[in-house]
Amino acid sequence: MKIISFNSSKSYSIPDLYLNIGHLLDHFMMLIFAKAAFDAGREFGLSYEEIIVYGTLGVILFGAAAPLAGWLADKYSRAILITIYPFGLSLGAMLAAFSSSTEMLGISLGVVGFFAAIYHPVGIAMITKRPGKVGLRLGINGVWGNMGVALAPILTGFLIAYADWRLGFIIPALMCLSFGISQLFAFIELDETRPQTPKVKNNKSVSVLTEGWQTVLLCLSIVTLSGGFIFGSLTFLIPRIFEVNMLQISNDVAITGLLAGLVYAIASFSQIGTGWLVDKVPPKFVLSAMGLGQLIFIYIASQSSDYGLLFIMLAAMIFVFGQVPITDVILVKYVKDSWRGRVLSIKFMVNLSAGASVLPITSILLKNGYDFSFVLQCLALLSVSVIISGLFLPNKTSTLKAI
Repeated sequence: MKIISFNSSKSYSIPDLYLNIGHLLDHFMMLIFAKAAFDAGREFGLSYEEIIVYGTLGVILFGAAAPLAGWLADKYSRAILITIYPFGLSLGAMLAAFSSSTEMLGISLGVVGFFAAIYHPVGIAMITKRPGKVGLRLGINGVWGNMGVALAPILTGFLIAYADWRLGFIIPALMCLSFGISQLFAFIELDETRPQTPKVKNNKSVSVLTEGWQTVLLCLSIVTLSGGFIFGSLTFLIPRIFEVNMLQISNDVAITGLLAGLVYAIASFSQIGTGWLVDKVPPKFVLSAMGLGQLIFIYIASQSSDYGLLFIMLAAMIFVFGQVPITDVILVKYVKDSWRGRVLSIKFMVNLSAGASVLPITSILLKNGYDFSFVLQCLALLSVSVIISGLFLPNKTSTLKAI
């Protein structure tokens, strides 16, 4: 095994396993602060409502930097971007661990968010580049990403319980560093040049999108905004919701973190099912079903506590996570490979930026006397837009051949 020397005229990739682990680390690193915020706030003399605002820069850059990553990947090299990304995550986490002020902590989380933005437009484009069972492969990749969501509260909770919140950043930083080094030995050279815009003959332009994309764009924009907010809210807030509303089960942050992680881990497997399903039936029906499940179970969760909350929230997250691969599959069918990184990056920017608004909005609501039950009811209402948008999608989509 040796470290590959990148040639700008050739195309490279890495096995799905590395792309999947990269997805796990991406979500894991972005959600360390969700569990560490309360203890970090106590050290800096701030309440939970006050400290979570310092995570805003990270989640904003997680979405806002995605178009830059997608453009660089499509124009130069996806392989180089995916190589840089774990080292950037490691740097940001280590800076967070040694923050001496809330301002430095916020900037450090911004570094994590900036480099985390690389994965989705680049890694997902590398996954969809290969033909065959795109929905299923995206579903499997999504499970790995949500295992990162699950691992964050579990590992961080135990490190806080038996050490402190700073170690909750140091250990993951070393994990990313180790993964980045091992990934250098995993690249393979493809038997083709990297994606380029096709040459134009007789001054005729080549369409990047297929017929019917306008309706799809409108529907997916609504789903991406609302789905991003729901996903971002529940993946960030569930650990704290469990701490507040599961007092009859445990008030130990390690235990509530473990329960949150189990909810995320079990629910994540729904993506394999929906990924397989959208390869078989029109995605619109699957998407609307996911929205309906969110509406029902998120609302019931708002009225629940202790064991009832645990199992109802698991049901809700099955539908939230199950929605994730559907929009990516639809985009793959409408966008040619040479533009896929850029289009996916815009989609993820919208999705993750919507999720970024969770922190300031939740902070304002909690400071003004509203509770987590009200927040969950708002999320349930928002899921109605997913149902309606799914119903307006075309019944059939035509699959594009990669360019």
